[in-house]
Amino acid sequence: MPKKTAFLAVPLALLLSLAPPAPAPARAASSDYELYEGFKTLARIFYEVNVKFVEEPDSSEMVNGAVRGMLNTLDPHSSYMTPEEMGEFQQESTGSFTGVGMELSTRDSVITVVAPIDDTPASRAGLLSGDQVVGVDDKTVKDMSVMDVVKLIRGPKGTKVTISVHRPSLKRNLTFNLVRDFIPLVSVRSEILTPGIGYVSITNFQAETARDVERAVGALSSPGPLDGLVLDLRNDPGGLLDQSVKVSGLFVGPVLVVGTKGRVSDQNVEYSAEGKAILPYSCPIVVLVNEGSASASEIVAGALQDYGRATILGARTFGKGSVQSVVRLPDGSGLRLTTARFYTPSGRPIQTEGITPDVEVPSLLPANYVPTREIDLERHLKGANERDSDEAAAAAPETPADGEAPPEEPEVVMPTKSYREMTLEERLDVDKQLAQALEMLKKGEVVSGYTGVAAPEQASSLG
Repeated sequence: MPKKTAFLAVPLALLLSLAPPAPAPARAASSDYELYEGFKTLARIFYEVNVKFVEEPDSSEMVNGAVRGMLNTLDPHSSYMTPEEMGEFQQESTGSFTGVGMELSTRDSVITVVAPIDDTPASRAGLLSGDQVVGVDDKTVKDMSVMDVVKLIRGPKGTKVTISVHRPSLKRNLTFNLVRDFIPLVSVRSEILTPGIGYVSITNFQAETARDVERAVGALSSPGPLDGLVLDLRNDPGGLLDQSVKVSGLFVGPVLVVGTKGRVSDQNVEYSAEGKAILPYSCPIVVLVNEGSASASEIVAGALQDYGRATILGARTFGKGSVQSVVRLPDGSGLRLTTARFYTPSGRPIQTEGITPDVEVPSLLPANYVPTREIDLERHLKGANERDSDEAAAAAPETPADGEAPPEEPEVVMPTKSYREMTLEERLDVDKQLAQALEMLKKGEVVSGYTGVAAPEQASSLG
């Protein structure tokens, strides 16, 4: 028999008093009254369902549903995690899970692939950013939350899962039969591209990423000083804030890396790196970014760009410039709540804006493919400079008139195997962003303009 809760027996005033005290902006008396009336309505509905529903309901499921519904009115990155989900979240932060390897979010109420993780069952099978998940095995995912879909996709290593997606660029559905695997989330990979020019890729920011980057650069430098470095942040969905600050500091030294601003004063924070840079400031760096570079990777790219420490090359980034604070609740569950926006050292907003490359080189994408960015997500937190929908519509490019053929898209040949399986020559042939970065470094076209200060005319804008 489902366990009853004591929700109805607790007076509203006591319920409110159970919440931990936290500083909050002053609220008008009328708003307090509306909140009080809202809680009374919620309690009455809970009572009616609990007592009169045709079958005895699961009270804990009702409470969880009410909490999820409340958070679903906020931005797409705020969520409630059950104790099991909280455990999985913490496991991911330390670097591993079992599944197929892809980041999911919600766009226009549809579960959408943000980016497949490199060298995982999802990426090897050909799943792409922007694919819309419509089914997992024999279940439709319509009206499911992201966390519910993730639970369906994950499972023991070696078991099979079928994922059905709609690919807008093809205007048809695709089915992928995948075998779940251990996803180690190897955060950092490195190699020598040509003598004197190193390559470091960060796939996500987890607990030891900064340490691993420092070790990787040290190993690349051991035969002799580097003449240049490619730092690859493409398809990096982000991760831990402190690691993005530490990684930035490895290249810009002990300076301001990122600032946050929130509605509550304790969310207005400036984060500075500590320690010395691990490369001479004269060593040129190219940072690769694309539509899948988000959050922590945008912090690193923005900091290195603001200080003139690196040339940013590729496509405009995802634009996720918001801070999620994770609160562990007494029963082991967790609240992931958006509490602030990120700003680069010079005060540039990241939310919906993203990082615009110094050198734009289009990503290798299928014809007619439209990448998903933060601004496309349902209920996204508006950026500081974001236009309203009417202004955006007026600025949108005109569509072809009826009967007029749209411009032909150039034929795009997608690679048949992952970059990990290619030789360097094969990679450079298909990866135009990496090829141009390497060519610029070899020709001496990348010059570090590092000054140790970020855009003096804007440096005080964080407040």
